[in-house]
Amino acid sequence: MNRRSFACLLATCLLLFGCDKPLQLAPLPAGATVLAFGDSVTAGVGASKGEDWPTLLGETSGWQIVNAGIPGDTAEAGKHRLAALLDTHRPRLVIIEIGGNDFLRRRPQAAVKQDLREIIQTIKATGAQPVLVAVPELSLLALVAKRPADAPLFAELAKEERIPLIEDVFSNVLAQAELRADQIHPNAQGYREMANGIHQALRRYGLAN
Repeated sequence: MNRRSFACLLATCLLLFGCDKPLQLAPLPAGATVLAFGDSVTAGVGASKGEDWPTLLGETSGWQIVNAGIPGDTAEAGKHRLAALLDTHRPRLVIIEIGGNDFLRRRPQAAVKQDLREIIQTIKATGAQPVLVAVPELSLLALVAKRPADAPLFAELAKEERIPLIEDVFSNVLAQAELRADQIHPNAQGYREMANGIHQALRRYGLAN
C-alpha cells in the first residue's frame, strides 16, 4: 500500500469511527460535590440508613455525595425539583438514576426519554457533568422471568447527548435474588454491588480514580 492509499484509508477510518470513540473526561478530585438524583433506589429503600449506593460510592471515591433520591419520584415530576438542587449544592457531577416509576405507570418511553433529556440539559446548563444510570425496563414479563434488562432509551439518550452511561449495573443486581430486597429494590449487598459497578464505570470514563 502506498502512502496516498494509506492516508485515504486512515481518513475513512476516522470518519467512520471517530464519533463513537469512548468518552474520556477529567477526573473529579476527592472532596468534590456530587449530586445523586433519583428515586427510591437512590434513596436506599430496601436497606438500612447508610447502606444506599450514594453513601457507599462517596466512601469509595472520597466525593461529597448529596443523596437527592425521593421514593416514588418520576422523571416527569423530578425534573421540576432539579434546578433548586443544582442551585443549592452546585455539584460538579450529577448521577441520574430515575425512570423506573415512569415505566411502572406505563408512561410512553418517548415521553420518559424527553423528560430525561430535559434533566440532562438542565444539568449541562450549569456546567456540571451529567452521568446516566440505565434503569431496567420494568415490564411484567421481565419481573416474572427475573431477567430485567436496561430500557433501550438510556443508551440512545446517552449517545445523543454525549454523556457517560452506567449500563447493566442496576439490571444485573435485580437479576439476582440474593441481591434484592423485593422485585424492584436492591438489599444492602445489592446496593454495594451497585456502588462498586458505578464506581468502576466512572473510572473507565476517567471521572474517578
